[in-house]
Amino acid sequence: MYLSGNPKIYYEKRGSGKPLILLHGNKESCRIFDELAGELERSFTVYAIDSRGHGKSERVREYHYNDMALDVLRLVKEEKLSSPCIYGFSDGGIVALICALKAPDIFESVIASGANVSVKGLKTPSLFGMALSALITKDDRTKMMVREPNIPFDELKRIKCPVLITAGENDLIKEKHTRLIAQSIENSRLIIFKGKTHGGYIVHSSFLADTIKDFCLNR
Repeated sequence: MYLSGNPKIYYEKRGSGKPLILLHGNKESCRIFDELAGELERSFTVYAIDSRGHGKSERVREYHYNDMALDVLRLVKEEKLSSPCIYGFSDGGIVALICALKAPDIFESVIASGANVSVKGLKTPSLFGMALSALITKDDRTKMMVREPNIPFDELKRIKCPVLITAGENDLIKEKHTRLIAQSIENSRLIIFKGKTHGGYIVHSSFLADTIKDFCLNR
């Protein structure tokens, strides 16, 4: 299915129950959540989005996390979602946090995995690798990652809903940065998964299914 308006944003809807939006990372698609959504659709109506310029969604001239967040809000409005939960991985986690800032009264809960609120939150080798890739490939989606986001930690205090922040012990995001994100949000929890990498417990994995169900349903 596609959202009305421009750019064309593709999304899939499956299951029944409380609405849950899934947001993937950079240069991925909603396909990374096939295994996770297969578990979650038993408890939620799952909406898995292809971010603009990814998967089956339309490419655009410039990429910004704020615009991706507005696409998510378009989905909420078009599908008339009531108090949805939102889960985002990596870039999707950044977008999920921005959604909670832009529409603090809409979302019931937010989970962000491997997210950063500043490029300074990336470990130096990861940031260098992204910058080199952006220089060589000229890919605008990669360029976005080395320029954005720029969310002050003080801004995160405006998030009203419960938030769960997760990361891998061996994530490409600095652990100190991840902890500061969680500490800056009043109603938040933090889980650092031992031995896990940035996406090893997320991409084509149902590892987080029970964690998401427990956080979004048992409150």
